[in-house]
Amino acid sequence: MQAVKMVITGPFNAGKTEFIKTISEIDVVSTERRISDETRATKEETTVAMDFGRITIDEDLVLFLFGTPGQKRFDFMWEILSEGMLGFIVLVDSVRPETFREARRILDVFRAYAPAPYVVAANKQDLPDAWSPQDLRIALRVDPSVKVVPCVSTDKESVKSVLLELLYTILENSKDEE
Repeated sequence: MQAVKMVITGPFNAGKTEFIKTISEIDVVSTERRISDETRATKEETTVAMDFGRITIDEDLVLFLFGTPGQKRFDFMWEILSEGMLGFIVLVDSVRPETFREARRILDVFRAYAPAPYVVAANKQDLPDAWSPQDLRIALRVDPSVKVVPCVSTDKESVKSVLLELLYTILENSKDEE
């Protein structure tokens, strides 16, 4: 059986923890702690180290999902979590354009860690003010060769779709390297 490490990253409150909780077949290992600074107005808890979940694709393939903390003060965990990743997902909160610059920064940081395949997931597409994946591509200056896919991190089928897009991208890249 092959185990594949995937990293789910993105700005604070983009939906990374929910993404992993929605699809994981095990209880998610979570490092959520109460927020004590001004970001408490956004939500009550935040990831301080990582989230971990697992999903079995078939008898030959298991995905290990590692979620990063989104707050900049915990970014020292990003490089540690990126070690050995086969691909990563940048989850973007489609209704908070003020976080797009941070999403772009995170994307650049992870690309610098490793030349791993990645997709951008436009989360919260179920909300009325969500930017479309096409508009997010422009706002984040994402290369046309990179997939920007719609996502609702609370919907299992949506999360599954994003993970499959990343798996397809990994497979396409591995064929190109042969």
